[in-house]
Amino acid sequence: MAADQGDPNNQDPNRRDFIHIAAGAAAVGAGAMVVWPLINSMNPAADTLALSTIEFDLSKVQEGQQVVIKWQGKPVFIRYRTPREVEEARSTPLGALKDPETDAARVKASHEQYLVVIGSCTHLGCVPTFGAGDFGGWFCPCHGSHYDTSGRIRKGPAPINLVVPTYEYVSDTRVKIG
Repeated sequence: MAADQGDPNNQDPNRRDFIHIAAGAAAVGAGAMVVWPLINSMNPAADTLALSTIEFDLSKVQEGQQVVIKWQGKPVFIRYRTPREVEEARSTPLGALKDPETDAARVKASHEQYLVVIGSCTHLGCVPTFGAGDFGGWFCPCHGSHYDTSGRIRKGPAPINLVVPTYEYVSDTRVKIG
């Protein structure tokens, strides 16, 4: 019998099955560990998921004032424009704009006094400041882009206007962004 124990052709079939099952389970576990980060990276980030929409009370903004709120990790400018600013934006000829867009296309009907734009320069993403530009709107001090009172690019390296996010009015004094 001692000679049978050293014979490689005479192994216990239960032991061989266990080794195959254990190796298969280890391969499945290793495959899952490799694939899981890829699948998990396709989920939306927690900070953007939580702020996919946001509501803001416009009664907090006075005429001529701007409020900056954070939505999806980006600043959003909500500006209550004066009648003079609205008229300047409306009367600007489209030929004077780098990225031609009417003021009416950038605001909602019957709420023309409120402008909602993402407060990120379309050149390299800096945050422009209001009132320092040549056209009564925003100025990006990083590279010199000038925007008008409708957030349209008028001068400088920015290629397009400040982005208007998707938004709607849920009442006369509340706006829902996103």
